[in-house]
Amino acid sequence: MNIGVIKEIKVHEYRVGLTPDSVAELVKNNHWVWVESGAGLGANFTDQMYQQAGAIVGTKQQVFEHANLIVKVKEPLLEEVGFFKPEHVLFTYLHLAADKKLTQALAATGATFIAYETVTNELGQLPLLQPMSQIAGRLATQVGAQSLLKSQGGKGKLLGGLPGVPPAHVVVIGAGNVGKQAALIAMGMQAKVTMLDTNIDRLDQLKNKYAGNLDCVIASENTIKAAVLEADLVIGAVLVTGASSPKLVKKDWLSQMEKHSVLVDVAIDQGGCFETSRPTTHSEPTYEVDGIVHYCVTNMPGAVPVTSTIALNNATLPYVKRIAELGLEKALAEDVGLNNGVNILHGKVVYKGLI
Repeated sequence: MNIGVIKEIKVHEYRVGLTPDSVAELVKNNHWVWVESGAGLGANFTDQMYQQAGAIVGTKQQVFEHANLIVKVKEPLLEEVGFFKPEHVLFTYLHLAADKKLTQALAATGATFIAYETVTNELGQLPLLQPMSQIAGRLATQVGAQSLLKSQGGKGKLLGGLPGVPPAHVVVIGAGNVGKQAALIAMGMQAKVTMLDTNIDRLDQLKNKYAGNLDCVIASENTIKAAVLEADLVIGAVLVTGASSPKLVKKDWLSQMEKHSVLVDVAIDQGGCFETSRPTTHSEPTYEVDGIVHYCVTNMPGAVPVTSTIALNNATLPYVKRIAELGLEKALAEDVGLNNGVNILHGKVVYKGLI
């Protein structure tokens, strides 16, 4: 199969769909790989490294002209949509639930679009979302701590405090992959940490694992509000697979919070889980509403592209190889989990969360 890799053009998106090592693996299996010149530079992969791995390096137009399967990281921007033709299959993060306009534009191309974030494994888990969720969760606490600095608009509070000085209170909403990693880093920085989730079994496991360091609370509107109003940093880590996130932190709560507290919305790709969330970029990551700092960057793992690209390839390469070896139709027929990733098939929106 002819496989293509194009350069990401989203603001400060430095990841790349395939590493040179992944390209070498595909070439070894008799596939052709076309790579847009400069596609890997943000993750420290040069054109020469791709050529040495066996790729053909060219222009974006050449990649689309020759490749059937396009491997990417983030959803196409509207200016990229015109490159797609009915013969193309795109494999990437799509997060279309929050963008009806893009969904309609992609469907109109007649191509097929498979979303990393809705591919499942035999346990019903999301194996291609997991590595980026782990990175985003760890980054959420880091950027939250940074945003609490007075120079960044925060209240000027150190996450871990000091002897005789109480630590900051970090509230994590959602105990999935993002939430667990966010809480882990917050505990490592010696903050006071409260975790909220509706799954009592998951909370019980975390409570037993981190006894004494993690306060676990069943999530309801009342318990979320009580925690948020006491928090210095709130991390929204809620995921509804393939659908828009519920708005769990209400706008009218912000006026009751201590000024210059921080909200970090990791769910922003799916529309965000705070009523006052709107997408931001790494160039301008924060804004204020009612004196509360909001961090809502839509591609958080793009800030650590070397780690993110390698971690993502570790998860995605087996699926890329399966599609390349079997062809799209057979690969989807034989792998129910991969089939769950199909959001748009030959121009028709088929994923239930988008219909």
